[in-house]
Amino acid sequence: MAASAGSPPGAAARHRLRAWMLEGLADMAKHHPGPHAAPAAHRGQRWWRVMCLTGVDYFSTLGYQPGIAALAAGVLSPIATVVLVLVTLAGALPVYRRVARESPHGQGSIAMLERLLSFWQGKLFVLTLLGFAATDFLITITLSAADAATHLVENPHLTSALHDSQLVITLILVALLGAVFLKGFLEAIGVAIVLVGLYLGLNVVVVVAGLWHLVGAAHVVTDWSHALTTEHGSVLAMVGVALLVFPKLALGLSGFETGVAVMPHIEGDPDDTEERPTGRIRGAKKLLTTAAVIMSIFLVITSFITTLLIPAQAFQPGGPANGRALAYLAHEYLGSAFGTVYDVSTIAILWFAGASAMAGLLNLMPQYLPRYGMAPHWARAVRPMVLVFTLVAFLVTWLFNADVDAQGGAYATGVLVLISSAAIAVTITARRARERGWTIGFAVIAVVFLYTTVANVIERPDGVKIGACFIAGIILLSFLSRLARAFELRVTSVVLDKTAERFIRDAAHRKIRFIANEPDQRDLSEYRDKLQQIRTDNDLPVDEDFIFVEVTVSDPSEFESELQVRGEALHGRFRVLVMDSSTISNALAALLLHVRDATGARPHIYFEWTEGNPFAQFLRFFLFGQGEVAPVTREVLREAEPDRDRRPRVHVG
Repeated sequence: MAASAGSPPGAAARHRLRAWMLEGLADMAKHHPGPHAAPAAHRGQRWWRVMCLTGVDYFSTLGYQPGIAALAAGVLSPIATVVLVLVTLAGALPVYRRVARESPHGQGSIAMLERLLSFWQGKLFVLTLLGFAATDFLITITLSAADAATHLVENPHLTSALHDSQLVITLILVALLGAVFLKGFLEAIGVAIVLVGLYLGLNVVVVVAGLWHLVGAAHVVTDWSHALTTEHGSVLAMVGVALLVFPKLALGLSGFETGVAVMPHIEGDPDDTEERPTGRIRGAKKLLTTAAVIMSIFLVITSFITTLLIPAQAFQPGGPANGRALAYLAHEYLGSAFGTVYDVSTIAILWFAGASAMAGLLNLMPQYLPRYGMAPHWARAVRPMVLVFTLVAFLVTWLFNADVDAQGGAYATGVLVLISSAAIAVTITARRARERGWTIGFAVIAVVFLYTTVANVIERPDGVKIGACFIAGIILLSFLSRLARAFELRVTSVVLDKTAERFIRDAAHRKIRFIANEPDQRDLSEYRDKLQQIRTDNDLPVDEDFIFVEVTVSDPSEFESELQVRGEALHGRFRVLVMDSSTISNALAALLLHVRDATGARPHIYFEWTEGNPFAQFLRFFLFGQGEVAPVTREVLREAEPDRDRRPRVHVG
């Protein structure tokens, strides 16, 4: 649209920029439907294709996991990795198979815990988990970009030209990721299939080459076995040390939350419904199991060959195998050309893992914060959120100096907290379902992951510090947003029963007058005295007709809800409209506007002043939905209806 003659210079450009920034909802929402999407349970992709979508995050950890394991456990790395695999297959996998069954719409374990908790403590708990989820996804972006930069810098053809440029390259990769989403990103399962297929295929070649060299150099295995015995003595001691270092290897557990998040993409059975998507759940379980088995096999073998074939000093910070152990073997045993191809495939899948994490953030946050009233309106648009997440990723990359090893603790903390919360959620669910065996099993798994989480936090507190920063930021911004939106009309719809409709229809022939009443004993004297007080305070004649309105606060932490209005005739003479809502003022304002629109008449409502400090009364409204009802009702009406001549009338005496 052309700018008007009176518009200041640049106004049209600013308008176009604003319209572009706030254009639509998340692109991913078209391909990643939430719980309120239109039923299409039987549509989607085959589970193995969707597995590649989560695989760009899960499988890409092969780029750095063997090196991190070697740094953490030394010659014990293969044993520690076997412990990790056992925990994956016997712990994380059963937990997330149950999560897939209980939360088949992509919300994950956070939604399960949200259903188990209510009121503000439930909201705060969910916000805390969202903080750790943000840690997980954002560190996935920065760590993957940092490791991609490592593969680029350490390539023999480029290392001299790109020396000391890791931070700059990482920031460029993060910026490119943000630019893709600003342009408009659609999750391309086809691209994920190509990347995962190519990457796993190249890893198979590297693994076979490594095993072949071990066969030809049997003394390497003997030397490793001797080193194990010398350092740790007995098998029992090896297992004990492996259990102690296991928390440092927790990066190998990533991917399960992503696996559940992509569930809505999975093709279901023709008779699936959104309430019972049996086929989708079955496909998700196949996805989780297959991905875990593939990853477990690769983790064990790659940990074995990298530990035996790469000198220990090469894993140290600044060493040629640091953060790129398999790429080191590819160059060493398969030549520079193959190694470069491997580097390119690794860089591509690591970068696309960041895309998967960004998509996860943009899909996860809107499922919770807007429902709580804890996000501004622009948070529903992709591009502003992409800018926020990209800037935060810049900050994290700068703080960690694009160091893969330094970010491992923060990443592991986010992963472990989410897995621990999932284990607790399925334990509670199994207990409520009176499944004694599963309850005990899941409880044991939860204890294992809680131990792992605590040990990781003690060993590497950076993760919980970063997580705490995200949590504090989310909670602070959420409450500021809720405060700014406190006076919105937060009722999605008003539904009157037949009795309530009759009351309104009868009153419409006269002036419609409501009395706001806080229900107490609901006896005859309560309504008689209240009616007399309102008439006296407002100097109204005796023959005026009134309808009492009573609101009971249900869950004051909820933000939006439907308003169900029931009509009751009490004591043979008093008409009462009864409602349940999260706030009294918003419910009354919504009822008044509905009555005005339904009858064409401006209703009047009468209040009495509430005693107490105004600030304390506002806090009561903000936290508990009560407080000084009269002025808040008037303010909600003022925001909802700017035309004073059409606004319902509020009287206070």
